[in-house]
Amino acid sequence: MTGVHSPLALMRRAALPALGLLVIANFLGYAIVGDNGVLSWGDYRRIKAERAVELAQLEAERERLAHRASLLDPRHADPDLAEELVRRELGLVRPDEVIIEIDDPAPPGGH
Repeated sequence: MTGVHSPLALMRRAALPALGLLVIANFLGYAIVGDNGVLSWGDYRRIKAERAVELAQLEAERERLAHRASLLDPRHADPDLAEELVRRELGLVRPDEVIIEIDDPAPPGGH
């Protein structure tokens, strides 16, 4: 046998290592620029900071609503809050009251 090989035999011998290199390069590419890659860490930090701010706002809102709910406990309801809710929901007004309407640019619910 001489040192000269046919091109087909050379391609067959190189096919498996070439396929292995392509698979490794694919995994490396995803590890660097993929959705969970190294370059995505900055986005994760930014999203985490945004979510922390949103969580703080939601916790403050939850505390406000919990306090308001405790004021409406049927065993010892806050009379001022109960009166406010009844007047707002039912539109009740005593005869000796004067109502002054203020045009509010935004409705109370923010909608």
